[in-house]
Amino acid sequence: MDHDRLITGIAVALAGCAVVLTVLAFVYNLAILAVAAGLGAAAYFMWYQASGRLASRIYQSVEDRARQNGARGRTRTRETGGFGAGPREEWTAPGGRGGQGRQRAGQQGQRQRQRRRPPSATDGPSRSEAYRILGLDTDADESDVKRAYRQKVKEVHPDTDGGDEERFKKVNRAYERLT
Repeated sequence: MDHDRLITGIAVALAGCAVVLTVLAFVYNLAILAVAAGLGAAAYFMWYQASGRLASRIYQSVEDRARQNGARGRTRTRETGGFGAGPREEWTAPGGRGGQGRQRAGQQGQRQRQRRRPPSATDGPSRSEAYRILGLDTDADESDVKRAYRQKVKEVHPDTDGGDEERFKKVNRAYERLT
């Protein structure tokens, strides 16, 4: 179901009700204008979310804040009480938009939703390769796989001494294959 279209439809219905109530307020009683204003505000906020402007604004503010912190050298780490080094250069916003936020309003009608394709048999290592990467026998059960995965991740995680990002990715793909 396309939620953006549904939300836009509801916003249009609310805007129509707001217009009708505004006309009725001038004909009968100006107190009705308060209800019309509330419906109009609700319609605007729903449209703002469905058009992607809300997400774009949020992602842009996060990226601006990250750039400012990076320029000032205030990257928070465990030593300074933060929760990591912050966004990395290869960070991708939800929906696969990269660090660019949502597309501009003129391009909104042209954007296509990205769908995740189910993993195929050709993605990642084979089952036997996955067992080898995790250092397991092929008769290992799920708890053994999980235990071996956790141990390997501790060894190869890029944030640890001697860690390697490519090996970390291989371990992750092997675990995904076996689970």
